[in-house]
Amino acid sequence: MLAGCLGLTILVVAGWALLGPTVLVVRHVRVTGGGAEVSAADVRGAADIRLGTPLARLNAAAAVRRVERIPAVLSARVSRSYPDTVVISVRPRVPALAVRTASGYDLVDAYGVTVSATTSPPLGIPLLTSPPSVLRGNPAVRVAALVARELPAQLRAAVRSVSATASGATLRLTGGITVVWGGPARAAQKAAELSVLLGTHARYYDVSDPATAVTQR
Repeated sequence: MLAGCLGLTILVVAGWALLGPTVLVVRHVRVTGGGAEVSAADVRGAADIRLGTPLARLNAAAAVRRVERIPAVLSARVSRSYPDTVVISVRPRVPALAVRTASGYDLVDAYGVTVSATTSPPLGIPLLTSPPSVLRGNPAVRVAALVARELPAQLRAAVRSVSATASGATLRLTGGITVVWGGPARAAQKAAELSVLLGTHARYYDVSDPATAVTQR
């Protein structure tokens, strides 16, 4: 009898601690990993996690879905940090290419999703020429972004624009030089071969197969 009453008391106390109005409730919402493109305020607003909500009743999956509707967010994770905090970890989208628009430039990530927009040419982000009509999920955009990401820093700084198909990319460098790069694989080999060939002062280079590179004046 005594043991039964004790067990019931423990269950009542535990339930009150989890679901009661003042203990183990959300008092803080902390945002990590947003970066420059995603503000903590925007993440908190989208998550719509109300202070005072019992942590046990938090619908983390729903909060994740709301945060991931922010265009600049690639993925999110919501976790409880007892006794009173919810942590929202955000993985932002990274601008990889610029696409010219009527009002300026859209900065898109490797999945063709617009992260932000600017009225002036962005520094350090190559222009995607002849972009497909549908950017989101387009394999050509993916190839262009992956190629741009794998370029050595010195070569990347010389790239002014990139065009691509689903099978490979072509770079336009400072001075009107054209480089047929091909796919994103073997980037280090291609860059090393191109570094040597640039000494020939040609106007056209094809390093899509670095073992049989081609130049034209």
